[in-house]
Amino acid sequence: MTPSQRLDATFSALADPTRRAILARLARGDASVAELAEPFAMSQPAISKHLKVLEHAGLISTAQDAQRRPRKIEGVRLGEATVWLEEYRQFWERRYSALDELLDQLQTRRGGSKRKRRTRKTKGDLP
Repeated sequence: MTPSQRLDATFSALADPTRRAILARLARGDASVAELAEPFAMSQPAISKHLKVLEHAGLISTAQDAQRRPRKIEGVRLGEATVWLEEYRQFWERRYSALDELLDQLQTRRGGSKRKRRTRKTKGDLP
């Protein structure tokens, strides 16, 4: 799979709220299909389809533990998506900073007091 195809698969998998909930559960530890299906009002085959999408995207893997086949989260693809998103976050941060500077210059030219700069949320501010 090319890097672009990997990103496509990752974002496609993350587009579904059930798959995001499954990843959130797996972030707390490995789990079986039955354990992953528990909080959802859907059959195990339906959960298995979601797991196949997540596995195809490289977001989870299946381990062999005696009779169990627990799923576990894999961080590499999420890391790739984070790097891609971070480039755009930095781009927009630079654009907003340039806009702030321009607005400050315009305000100064008009003889007004400097405007209060707005603060943008950073990664630490996100819920």
